[in-house]
Amino acid sequence: MATNVSFSGPAAGSIVSPSAIKATLASNYLNFHGSGGGNWSQQYLPELYEQEVERYGNRTVSSFLRMVGAEMPMASDQVIWSEQGRLHLAYNGQIKTETGEIDVITGIDSGATEAHAVRKGATVVAVVNNVVFKAYVTAGIETATDALTIKPYGAENVDDISGITASDNQVIKFFVYGSEFTKGTASMTDAVEPSFKSFTNKPLIIKDHYEVNGSDTAQIGWVEVSGESGQSGYLWYLKAEGDTRVRYEDYLEMVMLEAEKSVSTANAAVPDGSEGLFSAIESRGIVASNQFDASTPAADKLPEFDLLLKELDKQGSIEENMLFLDRDANLYFDDMLAGLNPNITGGLSYGVFENSEDMALNLGFSGFRRGSYDFYKSDWKYLNDKSTRGLIGGLSGIMIPAGTSSVYDQQLGKNVRRPFLHVRYRASETDDRRMKSWITGSVGGASTTGDDKMEVHYLSERCLVVQAANNFVLFNS
Repeated sequence: MATNVSFSGPAAGSIVSPSAIKATLASNYLNFHGSGGGNWSQQYLPELYEQEVERYGNRTVSSFLRMVGAEMPMASDQVIWSEQGRLHLAYNGQIKTETGEIDVITGIDSGATEAHAVRKGATVVAVVNNVVFKAYVTAGIETATDALTIKPYGAENVDDISGITASDNQVIKFFVYGSEFTKGTASMTDAVEPSFKSFTNKPLIIKDHYEVNGSDTAQIGWVEVSGESGQSGYLWYLKAEGDTRVRYEDYLEMVMLEAEKSVSTANAAVPDGSEGLFSAIESRGIVASNQFDASTPAADKLPEFDLLLKELDKQGSIEENMLFLDRDANLYFDDMLAGLNPNITGGLSYGVFENSEDMALNLGFSGFRRGSYDFYKSDWKYLNDKSTRGLIGGLSGIMIPAGTSSVYDQQLGKNVRRPFLHVRYRASETDDRRMKSWITGSVGGASTTGDDKMEVHYLSERCLVVQAANNFVLFNS
């Protein structure tokens, strides 16, 4: 029977074309990600993985400061500390070898012109033109603070010493090793006042914010989510809030590492900033470039590392140090140590890890001893992660001394020991700004405003104190 009947309209026809046999064919199976988009009106459901895949592993990069530092409250908007100068007197300068007069006196650390403290009657060890000699100070601070006069023990004048020519403005380095006086003479005049340097830093305010509207808080997702904070479930907004908090906690540490003080005259729109770890080492510490050059021959790697030990010797560095390295630098160390005695850790004390080698290994550290120094090295995720310093490059690692200093805490009213590297945060009896968080809106239990949303606010006010920065090393690529 022939028919001319046809049907049209949105309800006509079928979603799939039936088949005479029980089989999955292109004509009767809809792909959830097909050209028609996600379509749940189908008889074949996709095989669904409910749990979200953590494709980047543990994404947080914080914990560095937790390992090497401490956090302490402060009430002021500025922290000031002083550091000892060197005990012994040593200077650079220029000498007129015919007369022994030394001027243009500069500090051995700063390289800047400074007033000397050498007194008449002092004895010095000096070097001019690679010739080392001993000399007696005939005119010192009692005459002038920007010049002094010396006479060598082994000759009438400095230019009479073999290897030193008669000329003006020759470079001289010298240090005081004692004094000498003849019988019946008066005591040494003047006194050497201890030198110190004062440093300051100020806290900065770090904020973040998360919000979700009321409708979305009731939305149930079909993907089970989990985060670094441990939260899990099918409510996506909890995942987003958890990610915001974890990211903010990372920011608290990253700001302490990367912060810079602004030049107020450069741009009035830029806040004052603060001195972070990298900035402090660049201005007051040791900066090593190309320390971990992959092209360095294997036989030269250890001698080049020994050059670093000599720099530490010059600064009177402490024995135990922690190295936080990127992948290339860590492998460089492994290659360098591979040819050494396999019992290379035999002399380690592990004092910084409560004398426990197991604790060091559990925290991801491996150690070795070279010269009179103990080193504990570890990977630093912050330098390897592509979404942080791993994207920028230019930094291979950092060396942190595992030392403390004894200072008087006005809030506690007693002497306390603080790590060379520690965080100060604003706090008082009424407000603790270490890490504040609060909720506003009309959703999620909060009823502070009429807005149909929940807002989560984060705030912290803190700064980093880097004491004895001359013991820290920054490794540039």
